[in-house]
Amino acid sequence: MDTKKLTLTIVFAALAVALNPAISKIGVPAPYAPFLIYGLWEIPIIAAFLLIGPKSGIAVTILNAIVLFAFYPGPLPTGPLYNFIAIISTLSAVFLAYKFLSRDTQNAKSQAILVTVSTALAIVFRVVVMTLTNYVTLRYGYPIGFSMPEAAVVGFLPAGALFNGTVVLYSIPIAYMITRAVYNNVQLNLA
Repeated sequence: MDTKKLTLTIVFAALAVALNPAISKIGVPAPYAPFLIYGLWEIPIIAAFLLIGPKSGIAVTILNAIVLFAFYPGPLPTGPLYNFIAIISTLSAVFLAYKFLSRDTQNAKSQAILVTVSTALAIVFRVVVMTLTNYVTLRYGYPIGFSMPEAAVVGFLPAGALFNGTVVLYSIPIAYMITRAVYNNVQLNLA
């Protein structure tokens, strides 16, 4: 990674950390599960992934997780690991969509298809991955889970799936709009 990409990666990581609801207090509790917080912090991660490349997006995800582990883990010390898994599943879906569909994204219709497919695929990936992750881990005791009985875990899964799907539903389109605005208005010469 060259100096310009490294610098931009650090800037996006700082932005992601600064926007995390644990730090910024900018977030909206999900009405169906108030302990789940809708925030803006994933948008810079996805934008870095789209704008600079997969290595940058993953690096921002790792840096964000490290800062959260060190300073703001949440109710579980392993909480940032849950976030990390969610983000990686989202980025994996975006990567696949771009890999197979980004041949001609110059016209608006192609761009709209790419964003739609990226978002839909990311919803599926993230909901499946996080539903499995929650199903397996929430039953364990601290510091892995909350010692939830089977019925409580199964009862939580729909709310968790709704949350994970809706986070992707706004994060990817906004990150994509930011990326397009940067591409159209700033000469980065990242190649």
